[in-house]
Amino acid sequence: LICDTGLFESRVPAIITMLRGLAGIEVEITGPDRDLHSGMYGGLVRNPLHVMSNIIAGLHDETGRITLEGFYDDVPELSDEIRAQWQALSFDHAKFLGDIGLTEQGGEVDRTPLEKLWSRPTCEVNGMWGGYTGDGSKTVLPSKAHAKFTFRLVGQQDPAKIVAALKAYVEASVPSDYKVSYKGDKGAPASQMSVSHPAFEQARKALSDEWPDAAAYVGCGGSIPIAGFFKDILNMDAMLIGFGKDDDQIHSPNEKYDMESFHKGIRSWARVLEEMTKK
Repeated sequence: LICDTGLFESRVPAIITMLRGLAGIEVEITGPDRDLHSGMYGGLVRNPLHVMSNIIAGLHDETGRITLEGFYDDVPELSDEIRAQWQALSFDHAKFLGDIGLTEQGGEVDRTPLEKLWSRPTCEVNGMWGGYTGDGSKTVLPSKAHAKFTFRLVGQQDPAKIVAALKAYVEASVPSDYKVSYKGDKGAPASQMSVSHPAFEQARKALSDEWPDAAAYVGCGGSIPIAGFFKDILNMDAMLIGFGKDDDQIHSPNEKYDMESFHKGIRSWARVLEEMTKK
């Protein structure tokens, strides 16, 4: 029983049935053996930051699909039943984006917002740096460029296979006299929980008794690798029921947790545990 999840749209109690996996790596590209004067060398020497920028730009095509070879080989399509359940949630993606100051969607143009968040893989650049980043100007042509990449994975995607595909793409994209190095290679596969076990319906009933809205089975775009380890190592499904809200600012400054979520969360788990003891 894991509570590291949240409510759907900050109000509907949710039982997570699928989690995306994660793969990540840091890439360093080295061109000249030192930072150079951009006036003396600019125009003749390829800038490693330009090289890295071109690599990043090429990771997605104009439809939002990821271009790495074989990336979608192990990505399943949603069943009609799951797609219908998600559509019935009437997700307000305009409000979801508006709450963070945005109006336009990204991602694959032929997918629904919930598919993009829960059942489709991603490729993200979490940070990029190189050259002079201090105050004022220093007109260098940098020796190195760095970037941190992570992928959210779904279905049977293998983190090692995805990282290998990124490495192959990077190495095919850099000039022949430039060097590439890596660090921080990590990953965990996606998880899918079966709701055929009676405990899931017992939990859904218990949550529905505590909250104004009936509980729903939903997906989650985040990654909780321990849930997959319980399945792979112990052959046990994890039940993920949490009470975070969309405005909790997870992983951001001033992250919070509502008192309502704390108190009703306690009551919810008491109800779930009681319901699961019934024959």
